[in-house]
Amino acid sequence: MELPSFEMLLFLIAVGFIAAFVDSVVGGGGIIALPALMMTGLPPSMALGTNKLGGTLSSLTSTISFLSSGKINGKFVLALFPLSFTGSALGTYTVHLLPSSFLRPVVVGMLVIILIYTLLKKNWNGAGAPIPLTPARIVATSVCAFVLGYYDGFFGPGTGSFLLFMFLLLGYDFVGASANAKVLNFASNVASLASFFYFKSVHIGYGLPMGLSMIVGAIVGSQVAIRRGSKYVKPLFIGVTTLLIGKQLWDVLHG
Repeated sequence: MELPSFEMLLFLIAVGFIAAFVDSVVGGGGIIALPALMMTGLPPSMALGTNKLGGTLSSLTSTISFLSSGKINGKFVLALFPLSFTGSALGTYTVHLLPSSFLRPVVVGMLVIILIYTLLKKNWNGAGAPIPLTPARIVATSVCAFVLGYYDGFFGPGTGSFLLFMFLLLGYDFVGASANAKVLNFASNVASLASFFYFKSVHIGYGLPMGLSMIVGAIVGSQVAIRRGSKYVKPLFIGVTTLLIGKQLWDVLHG
């Protein structure tokens, strides 16, 4: 397996830290890490798999960091964990059968709706209290966990943002939503990573240095989110969602 040059190593470490810092709080780190891996000359499938290695290490680290904050609803997210895991494994398998480009217009539309709703909803800066889980809400949340897991394995951009938004709708504040979203994001990441390893689409030489850097970025990012709260998380969420919309629009227009 080819090892990166010293200059490439520094580049991967820097990009990995920044991507994980953002991803640990609001998701969307892939819009930073994936283009960087593409710039190294890796083929698209290898870049996607290598990005999942770093993303898995990042989401695991964020999950552990958020555990100490008391913001994770362990019983609830553990029940959803296998749904995200299974969905992602199926999604990654599907991506080897079908092109994922047709999803971009749908993703753009969903992200625009999320951004507008977030801008209009003023009271998400408060403490936040989860709403009662009726049977209908449990079913809807379970379906969302599976579908977003499938989406993460099949395509990916914006998964963290969609998961965060799901928990916001369930009544969590921004930090609580981010914490619980990270657990499900880890589930989908690890399942997708295992699938990419099966298809031999992970470059360890590039992915491991970036992944180790992402661990540090995830620790710093999650701790900043916990200490500074929603006043920090919400603007970052809006900024990353806007970037995701711009990136997907660019891909649609230049595809």
